[in-house]
Amino acid sequence: MNKLRIGITIGLHHEAETLWNNGIKQNAAFLAEALRHCPQVAGVVLVNTTQVPITPALPWDQLRYPTLSFDAAKDSIDLLIELGGQIDGTQTAYLKQRGVRLVSYCCGFEYVHAMESVLFRKPMWGANLFVNQHYDDIWIIPQVDNISRSYFEVLRRQTGRVVPFVWSPMFLDERVKNMPHAGEYRSHEGAKRLSVMEPNINIVKFCLYPALIAELAYRRRPDSIAVLQVTNAEPIARDSLEFISLMNQLDIVRDHKAVFLGRHETPIFLAENTDIVVSHQLENPLNYFYLEVCWQGYALVHNAHLCADLGYYYHGNDVEEGARRLSEAIDMHDAHAAWYRERQRTEIARFLPEDRQLVATYGALLEDLMARPIR
Repeated sequence: MNKLRIGITIGLHHEAETLWNNGIKQNAAFLAEALRHCPQVAGVVLVNTTQVPITPALPWDQLRYPTLSFDAAKDSIDLLIELGGQIDGTQTAYLKQRGVRLVSYCCGFEYVHAMESVLFRKPMWGANLFVNQHYDDIWIIPQVDNISRSYFEVLRRQTGRVVPFVWSPMFLDERVKNMPHAGEYRSHEGAKRLSVMEPNINIVKFCLYPALIAELAYRRRPDSIAVLQVTNAEPIARDSLEFISLMNQLDIVRDHKAVFLGRHETPIFLAENTDIVVSHQLENPLNYFYLEVCWQGYALVHNAHLCADLGYYYHGNDVEEGARRLSEAIDMHDAHAAWYRERQRTEIARFLPEDRQLVATYGALLEDLMARPIR
């Protein structure tokens, strides 16, 4: 097989878009880094599918991750991985007549998004839905597989397969390099600052159960908790009477030990405001946020079973167990903080782009893809 020239799509919204508003563009860069390690690959470019111009303002190294418009890339690639931006029917037809393979890389909770759009009248595509039925393969990251695989397969008329999740600390390291201790956790005496940083935009990652976990721990030992900080919650704490009523049932709120804040960059908020992170997810058992928190050595109380070896894991929706793990972190984390950070990094190594098994798996996926007739 000749060495492959690969494009990975992104969808820029503006020229200097931050990497911290969602994980999609980080995902594209991490996948590019992993594929660059595959012996079958000659090179990887990022392909922007919107009309936003490519400028030096982009927050990544364009020598390492060349970034082109679709028109600039379409004649120089053998494989296009549609990840962060969708191509249309005309663009698909052009690639197909050139013999280019097309892969859908599924890293979003599209079934949940579709449900919410329909049930709660949240417009997404209206009457202009385009479902591409010409993919040569569907690659699904593990945390998306359970809830969205059938949604992808039936509509796209193609069988999907689970592929390795990829993460790297490269953007995190760049963001914290000038901070004290590179933004890593440092132990200190006294009551702990708890942070909940769920996006609060759908049911997948919502702040209610973490708040309940903090509440149970606070009822038993109020002097050990300095504050509960809930980010991405300012709008619902201001406008949702249901949320306000629920929160007002909690002692930690009544005692003015809880604050509900707007958006914050993860690495900065961790370094400046946090001792322990409390998290909860439904059908999102692996994501960048968990790896960022643990890589930096912060205690993470969570229920994500695909990375149960990280942080302080509790099962399912068991907030009682979550409160016990939170108390354990309060009591014990500082005594082994440096060891904890290094152990987390050892466990996270399986997700890094240079991991040998991860690279071998992507290499095998490429071999299988190119051996099949183009669709």
